[in-house]
Amino acid sequence: MFENILVETHGGVGLVRLNRPEQLNALNSATLNELAQAVRDFEQDEAIGAIVVTGNERAFAAGADILEFQKTSLPELLRGQRADAYEVLRRARKPLVAAVSGYAYGGGCELAMLCDLIVASETARFAQPEVNLGLIPGGGGTQRLTRQVGRYLAMEVILAGRVLSAWEAYKHGLVNRVVPVELYLEEALELAQGMAERAPLAVRLAKDAVNRALEVGLEAGLALERSNFLVAFGSEDKAEGTRAFVEKRKPVWKGR
Repeated sequence: MFENILVETHGGVGLVRLNRPEQLNALNSATLNELAQAVRDFEQDEAIGAIVVTGNERAFAAGADILEFQKTSLPELLRGQRADAYEVLRRARKPLVAAVSGYAYGGGCELAMLCDLIVASETARFAQPEVNLGLIPGGGGTQRLTRQVGRYLAMEVILAGRVLSAWEAYKHGLVNRVVPVELYLEEALELAQGMAERAPLAVRLAKDAVNRALEVGLEAGLALERSNFLVAFGSEDKAEGTRAFVEKRKPVWKGR
């Protein structure tokens, strides 16, 4: 079905592997479209509670496919297929975990930042080198990187080409965990499985509230949190979760 990605399931986790090793998993339009479709498919699968996106040990994704960019006209770019694919990931209701090893440059760094959590191997490197090509980040790099690491470090990464090591990214809050390269995917899958085992509706509502905290003021954020809390409070999963707690057993979630 797919030519540029590999799709697997691990328990309650959907795994998407970028699979263009000779191009260091550079993100062309076809790859992004396939990635978006795989995420849509996992979003519709009730057996899947979280999604992991990864590449390989050498490269998560080394950026956009420059050969494709060279051939793409401005009208073609304005039709928005790349932006549409990123939007699918941005709007995903289920948690997304990026498992990053090696290069996460340009669009690859932006793809990782689109996810809700990032597990990095010790070899991971994060950069936004678009100015070297006469471009600027176009998939959210100027906005998400600045929110995560602060204005001054973002300026150095985007304007001066600084590359962040895995431990630097961890220090500045860009990644959740740094682990040995042989464990990074296992760690990401374990983290995702932990979320997949929680109440699905509550996880979606909590993710929505956390994401909105970065977009709205405190009063609006508190109002949204309260609204989402009330939805969760009235759910079948809340009744099951509290009952299972009292009965000292594992809950059986229904996602509603």
